[in-house]
Amino acid sequence: MNLWRRSEYARTVVIVLAALVLLWEGSVRLFGIRSFLLPAPSIVVADIVQHPLFFSEQSVYTLYVTLVGFAIALIGGILSAMAIVSSRWLDRTFYTLLVATNAVPKVALAPLFVIWLGTGGAPKIAIAAIIAVFPIVINATAGLRAVDDEMIDLARSAKAKRRDIMMKVRFPNALPSMFAGAKIGISFALIGAIVGEFVAGERGLGNVILTSQATFNSARAFAAILLLGILGTIVFFVVELFERWTLPWHISQRSDRGR
Repeated sequence: MNLWRRSEYARTVVIVLAALVLLWEGSVRLFGIRSFLLPAPSIVVADIVQHPLFFSEQSVYTLYVTLVGFAIALIGGILSAMAIVSSRWLDRTFYTLLVATNAVPKVALAPLFVIWLGTGGAPKIAIAAIIAVFPIVINATAGLRAVDDEMIDLARSAKAKRRDIMMKVRFPNALPSMFAGAKIGISFALIGAIVGEFVAGERGLGNVILTSQATFNSARAFAAILLLGILGTIVFFVVELFERWTLPWHISQRSDRGR
């Protein structure tokens, strides 16, 4: 029954997307909109089909930057959250500093990363990581704190060490929140990769959009945007799939059964 609902949902999404594409195609042809203003979907897809190697290389590079940045943000974010929960001093200093830093637009920091790290892949990865880390830290910290005091007292009465309480009590309890932060973080990492490619890009889909805009090649820009949408959807659902494998017991994964 659950599988049927999911397949029905997938069919609905496909139908809606197909209707929007047909509406877009029909509007461009009906009103005679010039391609440099708004290319028809058929033109966008044709550009991808005609240059598969080019778009594959750019997509793989953007995906590489996104995944490496996300991995750094995920590891650093979870470790930071564990440190914040374990130390009142870090809670009052580092956590506050993190919130203040997040208020600064990351686009404004991007040129500085280029100065510090050069024009290769390092600044793009750094930008992706710094944009993705905030939701991961916030959600992981909230999850680690959301433990019943009775469970902590029970663990302490059993003479559990602080490390054991963190890894065997707090960490499992925080996994749903961590995955929520990870799903936001992977999307933010993709945004960070594009920002980095805008600022100092020689490769990647962000660079394709930038160079296409300079030459009024709207079809290629839309092709890159389309591929970004596909990449973003894929990486998001990969994280969600991993969450389902890891947390089959959680109520969020069993919610369909009672419907």
